Amino acid sequence: MSETIEPITLPPAKNPEQEGQWLQQTLLAWLDSEFIPEPDNQQIAKRAAQIYVRQRMEGENDVGSLVIAIVTEMQAYDFSKSFYGEFAIANAVSDLLLESLGIDKCCGQ
Repeated sequence: MSETIEPITLPPAKNPEQEGQWLQQTLLAWLDSEFIPEPDNQQIAKRAAQIYVRQRMEGENDVGSLVIAIVTEMQAYDFSKSFYGEFAIANAVSDLLLESLGIDKCCGQ
């Protein structure tokens, strides 16, 4: 029988806009370092941060739910000029959040 994975929860947001700025800058740096810097990376990072901030302002603290919201809403974004897609962006956000919490993204500890 497999074990369930405990949800990873962020502390309640005290300053969602500041978190969003951090996420936008950090995600942009990640996007630019993974392949080549693309002009579209700025818009992708901005949009993902906007979704994140809105979700946090609505009281969402569960990392899994935040990732699903980013995947869902980024589906409307035109990735035709980018190496990335909505799943890559959501996974990157998840990794960045886990790193900020000091959680090993490989093994969840």
